[in-house]
Amino acid sequence: MVTSTLSFLSGVLMTLSYAPYNLWPLAFICIATLLYNAKPTETSTFKSSAKQGFLFGLGWFGAGISWVHVAIADFGGLPLIVSLILMLILCAYLAIYPALACGLSTKLLKKSLHNKEQSLNSCYLWFACLLPLFIIMEALRATMLTGFPWLSLGYILTDSPLNVLTPIIGEFGLSIIVLIISFSLLLLIEKKHWQALLATTCVIAGLYFAAPLINKLEHTEQEIKVLLVQGNIQQSLKWNPDQAWPTMQKYQDLTRKNWDVDLVVWPEAAIPEIETYAYRFLSNLDNAAIFNDAALITGIVDYQRDTKTVFNNLIVVGKKDSDSTTGQYEYLHKNRYTKHKLLPIGEFVPFEDFLRPLAPLFNLAMSSFTPGEPIQKNLLANGLHVLPANCFEIVFSSYLRANQQKNTDVLLTVSNDAWFGDSHGPHQHMQIARMRSQELGLPLLRVTNNGITAVYDPLTDKQESSKQFETNVLKTQFNKISGSTFYSKHGDTPLWIALITLFISALAIILKRGRS
Repeated sequence: MVTSTLSFLSGVLMTLSYAPYNLWPLAFICIATLLYNAKPTETSTFKSSAKQGFLFGLGWFGAGISWVHVAIADFGGLPLIVSLILMLILCAYLAIYPALACGLSTKLLKKSLHNKEQSLNSCYLWFACLLPLFIIMEALRATMLTGFPWLSLGYILTDSPLNVLTPIIGEFGLSIIVLIISFSLLLLIEKKHWQALLATTCVIAGLYFAAPLINKLEHTEQEIKVLLVQGNIQQSLKWNPDQAWPTMQKYQDLTRKNWDVDLVVWPEAAIPEIETYAYRFLSNLDNAAIFNDAALITGIVDYQRDTKTVFNNLIVVGKKDSDSTTGQYEYLHKNRYTKHKLLPIGEFVPFEDFLRPLAPLFNLAMSSFTPGEPIQKNLLANGLHVLPANCFEIVFSSYLRANQQKNTDVLLTVSNDAWFGDSHGPHQHMQIARMRSQELGLPLLRVTNNGITAVYDPLTDKQESSKQFETNVLKTQFNKISGSTFYSKHGDTPLWIALITLFISALAIILKRGRS
């Protein structure tokens, strides 16, 4: 009972390792506790180790994504008890993945610790199985049922000194480092074995000092002036037809006095009207932008009557190239981006014929989008090549990496985090965006309806933000970055090769022990 409680509480405390708390060293203690409780013993079984992993996961996701309950309770139209049950089901599903990693690794090594003389070697062998299994399960969590890679372990180090490694190994590699450090800490505390921690420290230190040589990134002298507009529209009014024009007028007024920039950005679906109905407004906006020698990117919904499909788009009006003298906007012009990674329930409903009649949660406004293509061209705005990520898409590292081009200048993510109220969800979302910026070596622009709207520089690790829950504009500038990161070139492939090699080697040793 004590062991199970410790596993659950360790998972709960993991939340403090992420934004906005950023107590990242705490994660090593929490995971070391899980490893201690789940490690194979003479009496442990698949079920007992999986139980510890499940309880850890239940605490980890129960506390870490508690902000999801805000959206369900406030906008889902469900009784409190039902919304809590739905949250429990979601967290239980996510907890299955660490449970399987712990259970399977114990099943492979359940007889490896009977000889005390080999206990240390057996610990290493067990971790050689657990590490690849845990990462494989995290990869499955990121892909199964459209994927939900939120709270992946690597994000813990986004704002730590170890983020200098991100351009080399990405969030994927940082997840591995978190697990290795936690295991080394366990050996130090339990067995007074310091060699693992020393070796880990030496490898990390080597990568730390080699990072500037591997990733030759530097600022260019070109400074880009930007205006990020935060409308702070209440979610309850977002899709109210009577509020469409006041909302559009509000964004227009916030922009009118600040056109002396190169690029203006409005958030996801800032224009709460389908594109054909907003054609005149967009044409006027196009003229205003070109008159002021600027470009503007905004979110808008497009409904195509012939196919009855709905798309969540980002479009560019005003200057396309730096030397453009005429506007570019016309309906269905090519300089647009269609969201590909859609959020389940919020933007599409699986098994909708069955689920939609059950509750308002499954019948939210704008929850029938069609995904765009997986590979799309960057947006071109006033000569800037912009890599877009619409809201939920920012959590998919491989997706953004696949859409990055050699001439990409800036990473742009737009969102509407009003769904999650005053919770830690928007802070985690911003932390994830910073991680993508560090991986790809691109300046980051993040524009949201009610915060966190920000500009982030991955080289200086500095962020300039507007306050949450306020109607505001962030008028600032950033410098382009030249060069490319090791991660943007190679992705996760080198680490997958290493993990698979480690796992196969561990299995070979296990089979050899079994025969002897």
